[in-house]
Amino acid sequence: MSKIFVSGLANVETSCAVKEFPIEYQAVDYNFFGINSIASGVGLNVSLALTSLSDEVTFATFVGDDTAGESVLSACKPISDLRIARCEQTPQSVVLYDKSGKRRVYTDLKNVQEIRLPDDLYTDLNAFDAFCLCNINFSRELLSAAKKTGKPILCDVHCLSDIYDKYNADFMKAADVLFLSNENIIGKEEELVRELTAVYPCKIVVVGEGSDGSLLYERELDRFTMIPSVYTRPVINTVGAGDALFSAFTHFYIQGATAEDSLRYATVFASYKIGESGASKGFLSEQKLQELVSESSS
Repeated sequence: MSKIFVSGLANVETSCAVKEFPIEYQAVDYNFFGINSIASGVGLNVSLALTSLSDEVTFATFVGDDTAGESVLSACKPISDLRIARCEQTPQSVVLYDKSGKRRVYTDLKNVQEIRLPDDLYTDLNAFDAFCLCNINFSRELLSAAKKTGKPILCDVHCLSDIYDKYNADFMKAADVLFLSNENIIGKEEELVRELTAVYPCKIVVVGEGSDGSLLYERELDRFTMIPSVYTRPVINTVGAGDALFSAFTHFYIQGATAEDSLRYATVFASYKIGESGASKGFLSEQKLQELVSESSS
């Protein structure tokens, strides 16, 4: 079990299944059992996934004093150490998704991009084994403080298309392990990783490629490895797959597994997760994950 500090967004996510994209205009559509609202957000998803894998998680985030905030706090109960700061309103998101896994996400961050975490929420950073610092503004101030501990920093910058992206530059400079999606770089994954590692010091880069799997780059070995996707159960909703992949990789990598083995375990973990709707649901325990991995390799 590792002690992991997570800083990131918590929100209420409403997911809505749609027939296809683009959506044809219709004034009213009856979508029985196709609309659900749950507490979510990258920071919460990662914290719950790591908790499910038996890590000791400290989660720092913002929550409003409202009904949505009550939902978030209720979802946070399994997390061992919750460090809450207050914002004007709890952020919310709406996710439209179809059967093929395509999605459109609308995110309302309220005022959390404009406020900072109180200093007393992160005065004990030397106590942690690793840091998952999600790419939201209030995590930015933690980067230098976490770096001073010498412990691994893991960041996910999601949809990246420019290695000089101003918003994500601080996270890319600080990360020892960097995750991103190939949504904006399809067919140019290796090229972008080469450019990225020529500028930033990250040791490991993982590029999520959806149903094709994930591309792993290890600087020390100067090696690319493609980890194919796996099938564990029928896909319901792919929202949160990247968070699950990131979390499980973190869990095993911090425990000392190789980057390749960590990503193989994470691939199974994420595959199982997307068999459930809602980005903060569907996480396996480590024991169940090990059983699935054994079954798939036998």
